[in-house]
Amino acid sequence: MADLFSNEWAQAFKDAWNTDEEITASLQRVGFNSVVAFGLPEDETPSFIMSIENGLISSINTAPVDDIKWDIRATKDNWLSLIVKPPGLMKLGIAYTSRKLRFTKGDYATMIRDPSLASAFVKSFALMGKVL
Repeated sequence: MADLFSNEWAQAFKDAWNTDEEITASLQRVGFNSVVAFGLPEDETPSFIMSIENGLISSINTAPVDDIKWDIRATKDNWLSLIVKPPGLMKLGIAYTSRKLRFTKGDYATMIRDPSLASAFVKSFALMGKVL
């Protein structure tokens, strides 16, 4: 079991993501390319950065901070609560509106309105739990 956002965890998450056809297929359909980061609110830089090319994670923790399009932050306890019992859209919405999950870059509302992005976002929490 790897610590959340450690290098071991990041590699396991990348492998799990790239073999998850539900996530990758939905993002490939829309040609999704982005740099997404996760971290703790008190940290200046994110703990984990993934570069996504056509739905697949192409690299981890190598993209410059300036390239990040989505930066999602939560306390370690809030991350763990969202990972241990993976949320649906409603629980994520509650976490967002109660500021337990914060977007320091990127727009939650835009992401939630796009079914391909919303689906992948929700499913990513279950994947995080599998590799924790």
